[in-house]
Amino acid sequence: MDAVLKELGSAHEGTIGVLLADGSEPGPVYFDVGSGPDIPSSTAWHAYDGRRGRPRAAALRGACSCGWRGMATYTLDWTRLKDRPLWEAGIDLSGPLADIGAHLSVVRDKAVPLPAPLTAVLTDLAAQLSQAAVQSPLVALKALADLRHVIAGVGQDAARAVAFGQLSWEEVAAALGTTEKAARQYVTSYLRS
Repeated sequence: MDAVLKELGSAHEGTIGVLLADGSEPGPVYFDVGSGPDIPSSTAWHAYDGRRGRPRAAALRGACSCGWRGMATYTLDWTRLKDRPLWEAGIDLSGPLADIGAHLSVVRDKAVPLPAPLTAVLTDLAAQLSQAAVQSPLVALKALADLRHVIAGVGQDAARAVAFGQLSWEEVAAALGTTEKAARQYVTSYLRS
């Protein structure tokens, strides 16, 4: 996948966030595996169980790679959990997951909607290309090569209109459903082609 498109899409990846007793978010947990140049780490919520010197999560909440953090927190009852690993303790994640879903809905609602005819053309094109990839791979590759030229030309025109228009990067990011940094990289990638 194109690195710029990957950045554009990864701007909103939901995760279960962790809060410590003092209200702070912990850094990654590092695992001692003996000697070697690589030290494995994790930011997965279940790594913060207080075992083997790791920080102990006091609460969970929804979080997103864009920097959003859910307002609601879901306290962990350590009197019930005891010293069990969190991943096997049957923690109810429905609250943080619902908060992440709500955040992503807000992001989607702010994004510019594609007109129905354009959505239909793109859906049909994807289906035809997928079918060609199976039945006649060379036809699919030729079509994709031609499509790259179309994308580069139209992308450059659209990027110029955005870059030299009156829109702020905040507005562009919201319309694309991503962060300002990712939107800027995406738009300028067409200006360089």
